[in-house]
Amino acid sequence: MPSESKYPSLQIPDVDLWAFLFERKDKPFGDDKVIYFDPYTKCSYTYSQVKEAAANFGKGLKHLWDWQQGDVLALYTPNSIDTPAITWGCHWAGGVLSPANPNYTVDELAFQLKDSGARAIVTQLPFIENAQEAAKKAGIPLDKVILMGDRRDPSHNLKHFTSIINTAGSAKYRRTKARNPAEDLAFLVYSSGTTGHPKGVMLTHRNIVANTMMIKAGECGQLQPTGGPTNEGDKLLAFLPFFHIYGLTCLIHQSLYSGLQLVVMPKFDLEDFCRFIHELKVTFAYVVPPVVLLLGKHDVVSKYDFSSIRMMNSGAAPLTRELVETVHRRIGVPVKQGYGLSETSPTTHTQPWSDWNKTIGSVGTLLPNQTAKYMSPEEKEMPVGETGELWIKGPNVFKGYLNNPEGTAHALTADGYFKTGDVGYQDKAGNFYITDRVKELIKYKGFQVPPAELEGLLVSHPNVIDCAVIGLYDKDQATEIPRAYVVPKDGLGKTEAQAKEIADWLSAKVAHHKKLRGGVKFVDEIPKSISGKILRRVLKVKAQQEMDDAVKAKL
Repeated sequence: MPSESKYPSLQIPDVDLWAFLFERKDKPFGDDKVIYFDPYTKCSYTYSQVKEAAANFGKGLKHLWDWQQGDVLALYTPNSIDTPAITWGCHWAGGVLSPANPNYTVDELAFQLKDSGARAIVTQLPFIENAQEAAKKAGIPLDKVILMGDRRDPSHNLKHFTSIINTAGSAKYRRTKARNPAEDLAFLVYSSGTTGHPKGVMLTHRNIVANTMMIKAGECGQLQPTGGPTNEGDKLLAFLPFFHIYGLTCLIHQSLYSGLQLVVMPKFDLEDFCRFIHELKVTFAYVVPPVVLLLGKHDVVSKYDFSSIRMMNSGAAPLTRELVETVHRRIGVPVKQGYGLSETSPTTHTQPWSDWNKTIGSVGTLLPNQTAKYMSPEEKEMPVGETGELWIKGPNVFKGYLNNPEGTAHALTADGYFKTGDVGYQDKAGNFYITDRVKELIKYKGFQVPPAELEGLLVSHPNVIDCAVIGLYDKDQATEIPRAYVVPKDGLGKTEAQAKEIADWLSAKVAHHKKLRGGVKFVDEIPKSISGKILRRVLKVKAQQEMDDAVKAKL
Protein backbone atom coordinates (compact mmCIF):
# COMPACT_ATOMS: atom_id res chain seq x y z
CA MET A 1 0.00 0.00 0.00
CA PRO A 2 1.25 3.55 -0.72
CA SER A 3 2.59 5.45 2.28
CA GLU A 4 0.46 8.26 3.73
CA SER A 5 1.84 11.34 5.46
CA LYS A 6 1.89 11.28 9.26
CA TYR A 7 0.98 14.96 9.35
CA PRO A 8 -2.63 16.07 9.83
CA SER A 9 -4.27 16.78 6.48
CA LEU A 10 -4.30 20.45 5.46
CA GLN A 11 -7.32 22.26 4.11
CA ILE A 12 -5.94 23.85 0.95
CA PRO A 13 -7.98 26.99 0.12
CA ASP A 14 -9.39 27.19 -3.40
CA VAL A 15 -7.81 30.56 -4.15
CA ASP A 16 -5.04 31.96 -6.31
CA LEU A 17 -1.69 33.07 -4.93
CA TRP A 18 -2.62 36.74 -4.61
CA ALA A 19 -5.64 35.96 -2.45
CA PHE A 20 -3.65 33.39 -0.47
CA LEU A 21 -0.87 35.85 0.38
CA PHE A 22 -2.57 39.24 0.44
CA GLU A 23 -6.26 38.69 1.22
CA ARG A 24 -5.83 36.32 4.15
CA LYS A 25 -7.51 36.90 7.51
CA ASP A 26 -5.02 34.96 9.64
CA LYS A 27 -1.78 36.91 9.08
CA PRO A 28 0.18 36.68 12.38
CA PHE A 29 2.36 39.76 11.81
CA GLY A 30 1.93 43.45 10.97
CA ASP A 31 1.89 45.13 7.58
CA ASP A 32 5.06 47.01 8.54
CA LYS A 33 7.07 43.80 9.00
CA VAL A 34 10.26 43.91 6.88
CA ILE A 35 10.19 40.79 4.71
CA TYR A 36 12.87 41.31 2.04
CA PHE A 37 16.21 42.90 2.98
CA ASP A 38 19.25 43.60 0.77
CA PRO A 39 22.36 43.44 3.01
CA TYR A 40 24.50 45.20 0.40
CA THR A 41 22.34 48.28 -0.22
CA LYS A 42 20.31 48.13 3.05
CA CYS A 43 17.14 48.56 0.95
CA SER A 44 14.07 46.60 2.01
CA TYR A 45 10.39 45.87 1.43
CA THR A 46 7.80 45.53 4.17
CA TYR A 47 4.76 43.32 3.64
CA SER A 48 2.59 46.32 2.74
CA GLN A 49 5.24 47.75 0.39
CA VAL A 50 5.44 44.47 -1.53
CA LYS A 51 1.66 44.35 -1.81
CA GLU A 52 1.39 47.95 -3.01
CA ALA A 53 4.28 47.70 -5.49
CA ALA A 54 2.93 44.42 -6.89
CA ALA A 55 -0.61 45.75 -7.34
CA ASN A 56 0.67 48.89 -9.04
CA PHE A 57 2.98 46.91 -11.31
CA GLY A 58 0.01 44.73 -12.26
CA LYS A 59 -2.04 47.84 -13.08
CA GLY A 60 0.86 49.16 -15.15
CA LEU A 61 1.03 45.92 -17.16
CA LYS A 62 -2.66 46.30 -17.98
CA HIS A 63 -2.40 50.03 -18.69
CA LEU A 64 0.72 50.01 -20.88
CA TRP A 65 0.73 46.53 -22.42
CA ASP A 66 -2.91 45.43 -22.24
CA TRP A 67 -1.90 42.42 -20.14
CA GLN A 68 -4.34 39.52 -20.48
CA GLN A 69 -5.05 36.42 -18.43
CA GLY A 70 -2.43 33.76 -19.15
CA ASP A 71 0.16 36.15 -20.64
CA VAL A 72 3.71 35.11 -19.76
CA LEU A 73 6.31 37.45 -18.25
CA ALA A 74 9.93 36.24 -18.30
CA LEU A 75 12.32 37.16 -15.51
CA TYR A 76 16.03 36.98 -16.44
CA THR A 77 17.90 38.12 -13.36
CA PRO A 78 19.96 37.18 -10.31
CA ASN A 79 18.21 37.37 -6.94
CA SER A 80 16.79 40.78 -6.10
CA ILE A 81 14.43 42.17 -3.48
CA ASP A 82 12.41 43.48 -6.47
CA THR A 83 11.63 39.93 -7.63
CA PRO A 84 8.61 39.32 -5.32
CA ALA A 85 6.82 42.54 -6.32
CA ILE A 86 7.31 41.81 -10.02
CA THR A 87 6.24 38.18 -9.56
CA TRP A 88 2.98 38.95 -7.78
CA GLY A 89 2.34 42.01 -9.94
CA CYS A 90 2.32 39.66 -12.92
CA HIS A 91 -0.16 37.45 -11.03
CA TRP A 92 -2.30 40.48 -10.08
CA ALA A 93 -2.74 41.12 -13.78
CA GLY A 94 -3.62 37.46 -14.43
CA GLY A 95 -0.24 36.56 -15.87
CA VAL A 96 2.17 33.63 -15.60
CA LEU A 97 5.78 34.17 -14.51
CA SER A 98 8.61 32.27 -16.19
CA PRO A 99 11.95 32.80 -14.40
CA ALA A 100 15.13 32.13 -16.40
CA ASN A 101 18.69 31.40 -15.34
CA PRO A 102 20.75 34.62 -15.67
CA ASN A 103 23.69 32.48 -16.78
CA TYR A 104 21.81 31.40 -19.91
CA THR A 105 23.35 32.25 -23.25
CA VAL A 106 21.31 34.17 -25.83
CA ASP A 107 20.21 30.94 -27.53
CA GLU A 108 19.27 29.24 -24.26
CA LEU A 109 17.21 32.23 -23.19
CA ALA A 110 15.62 32.55 -26.63
CA PHE A 111 14.52 28.91 -26.42
CA GLN A 112 12.72 29.53 -23.12
CA LEU A 113 11.13 32.75 -24.40
CA LYS A 114 9.81 31.00 -27.50
CA ASP A 115 8.73 27.83 -25.70
CA SER A 116 6.92 29.72 -22.94
CA GLY A 117 5.37 32.23 -25.33
CA ALA A 118 6.67 35.13 -23.20
CA ARG A 119 5.32 38.59 -24.11
CA ALA A 120 7.93 40.59 -22.20
CA ILE A 121 11.17 40.29 -20.21
CA VAL A 122 12.36 41.93 -17.01
CA THR A 123 16.13 41.89 -16.46
CA GLN A 124 18.97 43.86 -14.87
CA LEU A 125 21.32 46.25 -16.66
CA PRO A 126 24.37 43.90 -16.78
CA PHE A 127 22.22 41.32 -18.62
CA ILE A 128 20.46 43.65 -21.03
CA GLU A 129 22.43 42.76 -24.17
CA ASN A 130 21.66 39.05 -23.90
CA ALA A 131 18.03 39.81 -23.04
CA GLN A 132 17.59 42.06 -26.05
CA GLU A 133 19.27 39.62 -28.43
CA ALA A 134 17.13 36.77 -27.16
CA ALA A 135 14.02 38.95 -27.42
CA LYS A 136 14.78 39.63 -31.08
CA LYS A 137 15.14 35.89 -31.74
CA ALA A 138 11.86 35.19 -29.94
CA GLY A 139 9.95 38.01 -31.65
CA ILE A 140 9.47 40.12 -28.49
CA PRO A 141 9.48 43.91 -29.15
CA LEU A 142 12.45 45.64 -27.53
CA ASP A 143 10.18 48.11 -25.75
CA LYS A 144 8.97 45.11 -23.75
CA VAL A 145 12.45 44.42 -22.36
CA ILE A 146 12.61 46.39 -19.11
CA LEU A 147 14.87 46.71 -16.08
CA MET A 148 14.72 45.93 -12.38
CA GLY A 149 17.26 46.27 -9.58
CA ASP A 150 19.36 49.23 -8.46
CA ARG A 151 20.91 50.30 -11.75
CA ARG A 152 19.02 52.43 -14.28
CA ASP A 153 19.79 52.89 -17.97
CA PRO A 154 22.12 55.93 -18.21
CA SER A 155 20.70 56.72 -21.69
CA HIS A 156 17.12 56.64 -20.32
CA ASN A 157 16.01 54.53 -23.29
CA LEU A 158 15.03 51.53 -21.19
CA LYS A 159 12.05 51.48 -18.86
CA HIS A 160 12.58 50.47 -15.25
CA PHE A 161 9.78 48.46 -13.67
CA THR A 162 9.20 51.32 -11.21
CA SER A 163 8.23 53.59 -14.12
CA ILE A 164 5.49 51.08 -14.97
CA ILE A 165 4.34 51.23 -11.36
CA ASN A 166 4.28 55.03 -11.51
CA THR A 167 2.14 55.11 -14.69
CA ALA A 168 -0.41 52.71 -13.25
CA GLY A 169 -2.52 55.23 -11.41
CA SER A 170 -5.99 54.61 -12.80
CA ALA A 171 -8.62 53.16 -10.51
CA LYS A 172 -10.36 51.50 -13.46
CA TYR A 173 -8.01 48.49 -13.36
CA ARG A 174 -9.12 45.54 -11.26
CA ARG A 175 -7.24 42.42 -10.30
CA THR A 176 -7.63 39.48 -12.67
CA LYS A 177 -8.36 36.44 -10.53
CA ALA A 178 -7.49 32.92 -11.56
CA ARG A 179 -10.60 31.27 -12.96
CA ASN A 180 -9.59 27.88 -11.61
CA PRO A 181 -6.61 27.87 -9.20
CA ALA A 182 -6.12 24.12 -9.71
CA GLU A 183 -5.76 24.56 -13.49
CA ASP A 184 -4.54 28.13 -14.12
CA LEU A 185 -0.76 28.45 -14.26
CA ALA A 186 1.18 30.63 -11.84
CA PHE A 187 4.69 29.67 -12.98
CA LEU A 188 6.51 28.12 -15.89
CA VAL A 189 9.83 26.98 -14.46
CA TYR A 190 12.32 25.18 -16.64
CA SER A 191 14.08 21.98 -15.65
CA SER A 192 17.86 21.93 -15.69
CA GLY A 193 17.91 20.12 -19.02
CA THR A 194 20.43 17.38 -18.21
CA THR A 195 19.39 15.74 -21.49
CA GLY A 196 18.25 17.82 -24.46
CA HIS A 197 16.35 21.09 -24.06
CA PRO A 198 14.98 22.10 -20.66
CA LYS A 199 11.31 21.24 -20.12
CA GLY A 200 8.74 23.84 -19.11
CA VAL A 201 7.19 22.66 -15.83
CA MET A 202 3.60 23.92 -15.53
CA LEU A 203 2.85 24.86 -11.92
CA THR A 204 -0.63 26.04 -10.99
CA HIS A 205 -1.70 28.48 -8.29
CA ARG A 206 -2.94 25.55 -6.22
CA ASN A 207 0.40 23.76 -6.55
CA ILE A 208 2.29 26.67 -4.95
CA VAL A 209 -0.41 27.48 -2.38
CA ALA A 210 -0.41 23.83 -1.28
CA ASN A 211 3.36 23.52 -1.11
CA THR A 212 3.79 26.76 0.82
CA MET A 213 1.38 25.41 3.44
CA MET A 214 3.07 22.00 3.40
CA ILE A 215 6.51 23.56 3.99
CA LYS A 216 5.18 25.56 6.92
CA ALA A 217 3.68 22.39 8.42
CA GLY A 218 7.01 20.60 7.99
CA GLU A 219 9.06 23.38 9.59
CA CYS A 220 6.64 24.57 12.27
CA GLY A 221 3.69 22.15 12.31
CA GLN A 222 2.02 20.01 14.94
CA LEU A 223 4.52 17.16 14.57
CA GLN A 224 7.47 19.51 15.12
CA PRO A 225 8.67 18.86 18.70
CA THR A 226 11.04 21.84 18.61
CA GLY A 227 10.01 25.14 17.12
CA GLY A 228 10.86 25.96 13.55
CA PRO A 229 11.23 29.53 12.25
CA THR A 230 8.58 32.06 13.31
CA ASN A 231 7.76 35.66 12.45
CA GLU A 232 9.22 36.79 15.79
CA GLY A 233 12.84 37.56 14.99
CA ASP A 234 13.79 34.68 12.70
CA LYS A 235 15.83 35.54 9.62
CA LEU A 236 16.44 33.38 6.55
CA LEU A 237 19.54 33.83 4.39
CA ALA A 238 18.68 33.60 0.69
CA PHE A 239 21.36 32.86 -1.88
CA LEU A 240 19.55 30.00 -3.61
CA PRO A 241 18.42 31.28 -7.01
CA PHE A 242 14.88 32.62 -7.15
CA PHE A 243 14.59 31.36 -10.74
CA HIS A 244 14.84 27.81 -9.35
CA ILE A 245 11.79 26.28 -7.69
CA TYR A 246 13.72 25.67 -4.44
CA GLY A 247 14.29 29.41 -3.96
CA LEU A 248 10.98 30.42 -5.48
CA THR A 249 8.78 28.52 -3.02
CA CYS A 250 10.95 27.88 0.04
CA LEU A 251 12.34 31.41 0.14
CA ILE A 252 10.13 33.97 -1.63
CA HIS A 253 6.73 32.45 -0.81
CA GLN A 254 7.51 30.94 2.57
CA SER A 255 9.05 34.17 3.91
CA LEU A 256 6.02 36.29 3.02
CA TYR A 257 3.49 33.69 4.17
CA SER A 258 5.23 33.05 7.50
CA GLY A 259 6.44 36.60 8.13
CA LEU A 260 10.15 35.75 8.10
CA GLN A 261 12.77 38.30 7.12
CA LEU A 262 14.62 37.14 4.01
CA VAL A 263 18.20 38.42 3.70
CA VAL A 264 18.66 38.40 -0.08
CA MET A 265 22.03 37.71 -1.72
CA PRO A 266 22.21 38.02 -5.54
CA LYS A 267 24.47 34.96 -5.67
CA PHE A 268 26.49 32.75 -3.37
CA ASP A 269 29.73 34.11 -1.98
CA LEU A 270 31.20 32.10 0.91
CA GLU A 271 32.74 35.00 2.82
CA ASP A 272 29.60 37.15 2.50
CA PHE A 273 27.43 34.17 3.46
CA CYS A 274 29.45 33.72 6.66
CA ARG A 275 29.65 37.47 7.34
CA PHE A 276 25.90 38.05 7.03
CA ILE A 277 25.15 35.16 9.38
CA HIS A 278 27.64 36.63 11.86
CA GLU A 279 26.60 40.31 11.58
CA LEU A 280 22.84 40.01 11.03
CA LYS A 281 22.28 37.07 13.39
CA VAL A 282 20.66 34.92 10.74
CA THR A 283 18.82 31.98 12.32
CA PHE A 284 17.94 29.66 9.42
CA ALA A 285 19.32 28.90 5.96
CA TYR A 286 18.38 26.73 3.04
CA VAL A 287 21.55 25.37 1.47
CA VAL A 288 22.82 22.80 -1.02
CA PRO A 289 25.49 20.10 -0.53
CA PRO A 290 28.36 22.10 -2.14
CA VAL A 291 27.82 24.81 0.50
CA VAL A 292 27.72 22.24 3.31
CA LEU A 293 30.99 20.88 1.93
CA LEU A 294 32.59 24.35 2.06
CA LEU A 295 31.39 24.89 5.63
CA GLY A 296 33.09 21.68 6.62
CA LYS A 297 36.40 22.27 4.83
CA HIS A 298 37.10 25.94 3.91
CA ASP A 299 39.48 27.98 6.06
CA VAL A 300 37.48 31.25 5.88
CA VAL A 301 34.63 29.67 7.88
CA SER A 302 36.75 29.75 11.05
CA LYS A 303 36.69 33.57 11.11
CA TYR A 304 32.94 33.82 11.82
CA ASP A 305 30.42 33.11 14.57
CA PHE A 306 27.55 30.80 13.57
CA SER A 307 25.91 30.60 16.99
CA SER A 308 22.73 32.42 15.83
CA ILE A 309 21.93 29.67 13.30
CA ARG A 310 19.40 27.25 14.74
CA MET A 311 19.19 25.01 11.66
CA MET A 312 20.25 24.60 8.06
CA ASN A 313 18.19 22.62 5.58
CA SER A 314 19.97 21.03 2.64
CA GLY A 315 18.31 19.92 -0.58
CA ALA A 316 18.98 19.31 -4.31
CA ALA A 317 21.32 16.32 -3.76
CA PRO A 318 21.99 13.69 -1.06
CA LEU A 319 24.07 14.43 2.05
CA THR A 320 26.15 11.90 3.92
CA ARG A 321 26.54 11.30 7.64
CA GLU A 322 30.25 12.18 7.44
CA LEU A 323 29.53 15.62 6.00
CA VAL A 324 26.69 16.46 8.40
CA GLU A 325 28.77 15.45 11.41
CA THR A 326 31.85 17.31 10.16
CA VAL A 327 29.91 20.58 9.87
CA HIS A 328 28.24 20.14 13.25
CA ARG A 329 31.58 19.47 14.96
CA ARG A 330 33.20 22.46 13.28
CA ILE A 331 30.60 25.25 13.60
CA GLY A 332 27.98 23.75 15.91
CA VAL A 333 25.17 24.03 13.37
CA PRO A 334 22.73 21.14 12.78
CA VAL A 335 21.99 20.33 9.14
CA LYS A 336 18.81 18.49 8.24
CA GLN A 337 17.72 17.31 4.81
CA GLY A 338 14.70 17.83 2.63
CA TYR A 339 13.67 16.60 -0.77
CA GLY A 340 11.69 17.87 -3.70
CA LEU A 341 11.61 18.49 -7.43
CA SER A 342 10.47 21.22 -9.80
CA GLU A 343 7.51 19.00 -10.66
CA THR A 344 6.39 18.85 -7.01
CA SER A 345 6.57 22.62 -6.35
CA PRO A 346 9.12 21.48 -4.86
CA THR A 347 9.16 20.12 -1.27
CA THR A 348 7.73 16.67 -0.59
CA HIS A 349 9.82 15.56 2.43
CA THR A 350 11.81 17.12 5.23
CA GLN A 351 13.42 15.93 8.45
CA PRO A 352 11.80 17.28 11.61
CA TRP A 353 14.16 19.62 13.44
CA SER A 354 14.57 17.23 16.37
CA ASP A 355 15.49 14.32 14.09
CA TRP A 356 18.41 15.89 12.23
CA ASN A 357 20.98 13.70 14.02
CA LYS A 358 18.76 10.62 14.48
CA THR A 359 18.10 9.88 10.82
CA ILE A 360 21.11 11.39 9.02
CA GLY A 361 21.02 10.40 5.38
CA SER A 362 17.24 10.42 5.31
CA VAL A 363 15.35 13.17 3.49
CA GLY A 364 12.76 12.96 6.26
CA THR A 365 9.10 12.10 6.30
CA LEU A 366 6.36 12.77 3.78
CA LEU A 367 4.78 16.23 4.11
CA PRO A 368 0.97 16.57 4.47
CA ASN A 369 -1.64 15.72 1.81
CA GLN A 370 0.60 13.32 -0.13
CA THR A 371 0.95 9.62 -0.77
CA ALA A 372 4.11 7.94 -2.04
CA LYS A 373 5.41 4.54 -3.05
CA TYR A 374 8.62 2.96 -4.33
CA MET A 375 8.24 1.03 -7.58
CA SER A 376 10.29 -1.63 -9.34
CA PRO A 377 11.36 -1.24 -13.01
CA GLU A 378 8.36 -3.48 -13.80
CA GLU A 379 6.13 -0.97 -11.93
CA LYS A 380 5.40 -3.27 -9.01
CA GLU A 381 5.24 -1.66 -5.56
CA MET A 382 8.25 -2.45 -3.41
CA PRO A 383 7.85 -3.38 0.28
CA VAL A 384 9.34 -1.28 3.09
CA GLY A 385 13.13 -1.45 3.10
CA GLU A 386 13.52 -2.44 -0.55
CA THR A 387 14.83 -0.12 -3.26
CA GLY A 388 12.74 1.28 -6.09
CA GLU A 389 11.82 4.46 -7.95
CA LEU A 390 9.87 6.99 -5.87
CA TRP A 391 6.38 7.93 -7.10
CA ILE A 392 4.48 10.79 -5.41
CA LYS A 393 0.89 12.03 -5.51
CA GLY A 394 -0.52 15.24 -3.97
CA PRO A 395 -1.88 18.76 -4.62
CA ASN A 396 1.68 19.99 -5.19
CA VAL A 397 2.24 17.73 -8.23
CA PHE A 398 2.55 19.74 -11.44
CA LYS A 399 0.05 19.93 -14.28
CA GLY A 400 2.47 18.64 -16.92
CA TYR A 401 5.25 19.72 -19.27
CA LEU A 402 4.48 22.62 -21.60
CA ASN A 403 4.20 21.65 -25.28
CA ASN A 404 5.33 18.14 -24.40
CA PRO A 405 2.42 15.68 -24.15
CA GLU A 406 4.75 12.70 -24.57
CA GLY A 407 6.94 13.79 -21.65
CA THR A 408 3.86 14.47 -19.53
CA ALA A 409 2.38 11.06 -20.28
CA HIS A 410 5.66 9.40 -19.33
CA ALA A 411 5.97 11.34 -16.05
CA LEU A 412 2.37 11.23 -14.75
CA THR A 413 0.30 8.09 -14.24
CA ALA A 414 -3.41 7.89 -14.99
CA ASP A 415 -4.17 8.01 -11.25
CA GLY A 416 -2.04 11.12 -10.64
CA TYR A 417 1.32 9.81 -9.44
CA PHE A 418 4.49 11.59 -10.57
CA LYS A 419 7.42 9.28 -11.39
CA THR A 420 10.31 11.17 -9.81
CA GLY A 421 13.17 9.31 -11.48
CA ASP A 422 14.85 9.07 -8.07
CA VAL A 423 15.81 5.78 -6.47
CA GLY A 424 15.58 4.98 -2.77
CA TYR A 425 13.64 3.20 -0.04
CA GLN A 426 11.56 3.78 3.09
CA ASP A 427 12.33 2.41 6.55
CA LYS A 428 9.81 1.01 9.03
CA ALA A 429 9.56 4.35 10.86
CA GLY A 430 8.42 6.16 7.71
CA ASN A 431 11.72 7.88 6.93
CA PHE A 432 12.48 8.15 3.22
CA TYR A 433 15.91 7.71 1.67
CA ILE A 434 17.05 8.81 -1.79
CA THR A 435 20.14 7.02 -3.00
CA ASP A 436 20.43 8.31 -6.58
CA ARG A 437 18.79 9.17 -9.89
CA VAL A 438 17.51 6.25 -11.99
CA LYS A 439 19.44 7.58 -14.99
CA GLU A 440 22.66 8.08 -13.00
CA LEU A 441 22.96 4.60 -11.48
CA ILE A 442 26.05 2.84 -12.77
CA LYS A 443 25.33 -0.71 -13.96
CA TYR A 444 28.34 -2.89 -13.19
CA LYS A 445 27.83 -6.51 -14.30
CA GLY A 446 24.20 -6.49 -13.21
CA PHE A 447 24.88 -4.65 -9.93
CA GLN A 448 23.65 -1.10 -9.35
CA VAL A 449 26.25 1.39 -8.11
CA PRO A 450 24.87 4.70 -6.78
CA PRO A 451 27.37 7.53 -7.52
CA ALA A 452 26.07 9.65 -4.62
CA GLU A 453 27.02 6.95 -2.10
CA LEU A 454 30.61 6.82 -3.35
CA GLU A 455 30.81 10.62 -3.47
CA GLY A 456 29.63 10.87 0.11
CA LEU A 457 32.41 8.57 1.26
CA LEU A 458 35.09 10.22 -0.88
CA VAL A 459 34.51 13.73 0.49
CA SER A 460 35.23 12.37 3.98
CA HIS A 461 38.80 11.58 2.82
CA PRO A 462 41.13 14.16 4.43
CA ASN A 463 42.75 15.06 1.10
CA VAL A 464 39.55 15.36 -0.97
CA ILE A 465 37.88 18.78 -1.23
CA ASP A 466 35.15 17.75 -3.69
CA CYS A 467 34.39 14.90 -6.06
CA ALA A 468 32.02 13.33 -8.57
CA VAL A 469 31.58 9.74 -9.73
CA ILE A 470 30.45 8.72 -13.21
CA GLY A 471 30.03 5.44 -15.09
CA LEU A 472 32.24 4.65 -18.09
CA TYR A 473 31.57 1.84 -20.53
CA ASP A 474 34.45 -0.64 -20.62
CA LYS A 475 34.45 -2.55 -23.91
CA ASP A 476 36.77 -5.27 -22.63
CA GLN A 477 34.44 -6.13 -19.74
CA ALA A 478 31.24 -5.18 -21.61
CA THR A 479 29.99 -3.25 -18.60
CA GLU A 480 30.03 0.17 -16.98
CA ILE A 481 32.70 0.89 -14.37
CA PRO A 482 32.82 3.74 -11.81
CA ARG A 483 35.39 6.53 -12.14
CA ALA A 484 35.93 9.36 -9.63
CA TYR A 485 36.91 12.92 -10.47
CA VAL A 486 38.50 14.50 -7.41
CA VAL A 487 39.43 18.04 -6.39
CA PRO A 488 42.48 17.49 -4.13
CA LYS A 489 43.27 19.45 -1.01
CA ASP A 490 45.93 22.18 -1.33
CA GLY A 491 49.38 20.68 -1.15
CA LEU A 492 48.36 17.30 -2.49
CA GLY A 493 50.00 16.46 -5.79
CA LYS A 494 48.31 14.77 -8.71
CA THR A 495 50.38 11.61 -9.08
CA GLU A 496 49.22 8.16 -10.04
CA ALA A 497 50.29 6.91 -6.62
CA GLN A 498 48.07 9.44 -4.86
CA ALA A 499 45.15 8.59 -7.14
CA LYS A 500 45.64 4.90 -6.33
CA GLU A 501 45.79 5.66 -2.58
CA ILE A 502 42.34 7.31 -2.74
CA ALA A 503 40.89 4.46 -4.83
CA ASP A 504 42.31 1.85 -2.43
CA TRP A 505 41.03 3.80 0.58
CA LEU A 506 37.51 3.71 -0.87
CA SER A 507 37.78 0.02 -1.83
CA ALA A 508 38.19 -0.86 1.84
CA LYS A 509 34.86 0.81 2.64
CA VAL A 510 32.56 -0.52 -0.10
CA ALA A 511 31.27 -3.75 -1.60
CA HIS A 512 33.32 -5.44 -4.33
CA HIS A 513 31.11 -4.18 -7.18
CA LYS A 514 31.41 -0.53 -6.03
CA LYS A 515 35.19 -0.22 -6.38
CA LEU A 516 36.57 2.56 -8.58
CA ARG A 517 37.59 0.33 -11.47
CA GLY A 518 37.68 3.40 -13.71
CA GLY A 519 40.28 4.99 -11.44
CA VAL A 520 40.64 8.42 -9.89
CA LYS A 521 41.32 11.54 -11.96
CA PHE A 522 42.29 14.89 -10.44
CA VAL A 523 40.53 18.08 -11.55
CA ASP A 524 40.48 21.72 -10.42
CA GLU A 525 36.71 21.82 -9.88
CA ILE A 526 33.57 19.72 -10.24
CA PRO A 527 31.09 21.13 -12.76
CA LYS A 528 27.75 21.85 -11.06
CA SER A 529 24.47 23.53 -11.85
CA ILE A 530 23.55 26.69 -9.96
CA SER A 531 21.30 24.59 -7.70
CA GLY A 532 24.25 22.41 -6.70
CA LYS A 533 23.67 19.32 -8.82
CA ILE A 534 26.72 17.66 -10.36
CA LEU A 535 26.75 18.01 -14.16
CA ARG A 536 27.78 14.44 -14.88
CA ARG A 537 27.26 14.86 -18.62
CA VAL A 538 30.14 17.40 -18.66
CA LEU A 539 32.41 14.89 -16.94
CA LYS A 540 31.33 12.13 -19.32
CA VAL A 541 32.38 14.30 -22.27
CA LYS A 542 35.72 14.92 -20.52
CA ALA A 543 36.15 11.19 -19.89
CA GLN A 544 35.44 10.35 -23.52
CA GLN A 545 38.02 12.90 -24.63
CA GLU A 546 40.57 11.39 -22.24
CA MET A 547 39.90 7.90 -23.63
CA ASP A 548 40.17 9.15 -27.23
CA ASP A 549 43.47 10.88 -26.42
CA ALA A 550 44.80 7.69 -24.82
CA VAL A 551 43.94 5.69 -27.96
CA LYS A 552 45.67 8.27 -30.19
CA ALA A 553 48.76 8.19 -27.98
CA LYS A 554 49.12 4.45 -28.59
CA LEU A 555 48.98 4.83 -32.38
